[in-house]
Amino acid sequence: MEPFDLSDGTVLLRTPGAEDVDAIVAACQDPDIQEWTTVPTPYRYEHAVGFVHDVVAGGWGTGSPTWAIREVADGERLVGMIGLTAQPVRSAEIGWWLVPDARGRGLMGRSVELVVTAAFGRLGLDRIEWRAFAGNESSRAVAERAGFTVEGCIRGGAVTGDTRRDDWVGTLLTTDRR
Repeated sequence: MEPFDLSDGTVLLRTPGAEDVDAIVAACQDPDIQEWTTVPTPYRYEHAVGFVHDVVAGGWGTGSPTWAIREVADGERLVGMIGLTAQPVRSAEIGWWLVPDARGRGLMGRSVELVVTAAFGRLGLDRIEWRAFAGNESSRAVAERAGFTVEGCIRGGAVTGDTRRDDWVGTLLTTDRR
């Protein structure tokens, strides 16, 4: 699959590249991103380089696209990341993070809507799965506003570093009302 951009005029989703490495490193120093995602801790420059060159570049070829979330009104500054990880039979898991000063302004909701619409349309998916460490109320609120049904909690279902954590899981089907 060739990379493609998504936009609603407020957010622009574009594949992150080498020019974004410094912004990714800076963002991943945020304690909340480190707490609620699986980014390496401490997060170093080489992690961002590997992410851009391996995960992002390789993901598009395997049906697992990643986009940098850019705020159009702020010169297309990178404010977050959102992506899909391919799963069997027209399904994917969605994941995201947002820098602190971009939170609470609806940017993630807009970004999720763009990705979900592309997933069920252009990408031909039937199902999207959302997961978050139990307690990540912000992520859960975004998922629920986007129409995901929170199915429950998987005890010890997530691993970060060498620690098991409880994992919330939700789904959105192409046939669900949104």
